[in-house]
Amino acid sequence: MTLEKKVTPYKDSTLNKKEQVEKMFDTISGNYDNLNRIISFGSDIKWRNKILKMILKKSPESILDVATGTGDLAIKFARKSKATKIIGLDISEGMLSVAKKKISDTILSEKVEFIKGDSEALPFSTNSYDAITVSFGIRNFENLEKGLSEIYRVLKPKGLFIILETSIPAKFPFKQGYLFYTKRVLPIIGKIFSKDKFAYTYLSESASVFPYGKKLNNILLKIGFIEVDNKPQTFGVATIYTATK
Repeated sequence: MTLEKKVTPYKDSTLNKKEQVEKMFDTISGNYDNLNRIISFGSDIKWRNKILKMILKKSPESILDVATGTGDLAIKFARKSKATKIIGLDISEGMLSVAKKKISDTILSEKVEFIKGDSEALPFSTNSYDAITVSFGIRNFENLEKGLSEIYRVLKPKGLFIILETSIPAKFPFKQGYLFYTKRVLPIIGKIFSKDKFAYTYLSESASVFPYGKKLNNILLKIGFIEVDNKPQTFGVATIYTATK
């Protein structure tokens, strides 16, 4: 399967994918963090910590976390980096409200700002950020190449771009186990613990059709990124991509 098959959260909705994704994340925002821990067996924390280390090595002064969700990665940057400008951007007001609660009445509220915005029409000038990250967000873009082009535009020359996204393991039995878990188990967990019975079916389906590994590398190169690399994580159930400009 390829990305030609457009997967959306709500099959019968008249809303476009972007609007459906916003609605879905608004609905599941309250349970999102806890479900992430359960579904990934806590591995998502380890993967984000790897990204944090990569970012810290570059000592960026400005960091943009696109599709920030509930702000976990942006908050890590605020705690650990010396960046003077840290922005977490997301299309979902529900997710952003959770992120803002995490830093309210703390010193971190002075270091990181959460704003609502469209990943495919970033409200920033060209060459604005030393580092840009997206964790588990790019497969929700309505137009992947448009979103990546926007990220390329606002990234500074020699800036670092890092993606964390789901992928499908290549080797037996991890591939078979992953497919069974994501197609059969994950949607059931989502229906039990989430207010939205369609959300985790969508997240599973969108992961299954998303281009990963070399396919995503090639898309990044097509956009204009250089030094593109991908590093599979935990038997290949997720992948960290790095690129620069």
